[in-house]
Amino acid sequence: MERIIWLVIMIPLSLFFTGIGIFAWTRKKPMWFWSGSTVDEKSISDIPAYNRANGIMWICYSAVFWISAILGIFRQETAGVVLAVGCLLGIPALILAYRKIYNKYKV
Repeated sequence: MERIIWLVIMIPLSLFFTGIGIFAWTRKKPMWFWSGSTVDEKSISDIPAYNRANGIMWICYSAVFWISAILGIFRQETAGVVLAVGCLLGIPALILAYRKIYNKYKV
């Protein structure tokens, strides 16, 4: 039963972060990172490349959730550790990756 609960939680969460990546990748205007913030079109030199990089960043982050979801079918403890470590290290990695992306494409 706990495996079903794990999958009911993890699959939508994984889809959410993958969806953010796809949304960012296909967006015509610059993708933002922080909630409530915007990125001015004039401040980005190559909007499609900037958005593609943002999309890849979010899809890579979603991989932690997908891996954890699949591991949860076989080894729940391992899946929990992967999820905890992935989130603990992934959030600062997202911030650093976004800063690198923004600095690369800012005018």
